[in-house]
Amino acid sequence: MFKKPIIKLLVTALALFLAEKLIPGIEIVDFWVALWAAFILGILNFTVKPIVSILALPITFLTLGLFTFVINGLFFLLVSHLIDGFIVDGFFTAILGSIVTSIISSVINSLIDK
Repeated sequence: MFKKPIIKLLVTALALFLAEKLIPGIEIVDFWVALWAAFILGILNFTVKPIVSILALPITFLTLGLFTFVINGLFFLLVSHLIDGFIVDGFFTAILGSIVTSIISSVINSLIDK
């Protein structure tokens, strides 16, 4: 029952750790910090993101969906402000970090599902 969410949490933490290695401007102190960041990011994506996405629907429509990158970057930046040891230098670094984290976690999750 709890196996799949725990695996997704671990995969997201691993993706955050790999994004830190790939993108200058992102710093994660240790894996526990990455795990907490993944947890908080998951909670935000599950609870707050649907509401924000609906409220931002007009601008998302006008930008042909590109505004979702801004929303994801803002959540990434918010998590960096909430958790000590997870440091993101700026807004554009947060957008890039959220994109790379999403790509890495999607690839790993698709490999696990097979």
